[in-house]
Amino acid sequence: MGLELYLDLLSQPCRAIYIFAKKNGIPFQLRPVELRQAEHLSEAFAQVNPLKKVPALKDGDFTLAESVAILLYLTHKYKVPDHWYPQDLQARARVDEYLAWQHTALRRSCLRALWHKFCCFPHQVMFPVFLGELVSPELLAATLAELEVNLQALEDTFLQNKVFLAGPHVTLADLVAITELMHAVGAGCQVFEGRPKLAAWRQRVEAAVGEDLFREAHEVILKAKDSAPADPTIKQKLMPGVLAMIR
Repeated sequence: MGLELYLDLLSQPCRAIYIFAKKNGIPFQLRPVELRQAEHLSEAFAQVNPLKKVPALKDGDFTLAESVAILLYLTHKYKVPDHWYPQDLQARARVDEYLAWQHTALRRSCLRALWHKFCCFPHQVMFPVFLGELVSPELLAATLAELEVNLQALEDTFLQNKVFLAGPHVTLADLVAITELMHAVGAGCQVFEGRPKLAAWRQRVEAAVGEDLFREAHEVILKAKDSAPADPTIKQKLMPGVLAMIR
């Protein structure tokens, strides 16, 4: 059995891995894991990833969890263009710098935005739609304020006046960042509005990976607001993990 990728494109790190593998012609078998059906919590999936999270990779007898580790594994195993993860020490360090920052900053903000807010109108939030829980106006306001802080940091600290986050060429940093931001877009947040520099960067990233592939990878998240409420049994399984992620 060749390379297997366990993904749900509802997940932002899964989208980054999917786009990277497709863009670079890496052959893989897609193993869908339906997060909204709690398939990641099954004992069968635990045999692949004991952490019970997506994404996960299986390469023969070798298994690997954590999205950044998977992306780096793919860059090292397959012959991909150098710009994704440059050999130049300082250029690579810039990619590493962003990948280290984003876990507890932009990723957290965009994930919380998706769950707390469906669109830019008050009281339309994902908890009532999917999990049937209410989010206070205070929590929603705090979530959006946190997102704004991290968007500003993305522009001022990482993008600055460069073409891409780490320099003149698209890298893993850009791919991870754009898939995170599309989580907030899926919630209806206009993250690129009033930010022409960030909007122009988005267009460059889309062009670099290919508009058709970009659209395909993000189709699920852009339709997230149409999700039906979770089955009560599934909700009970999902709620502890969801609350741990977004509070």
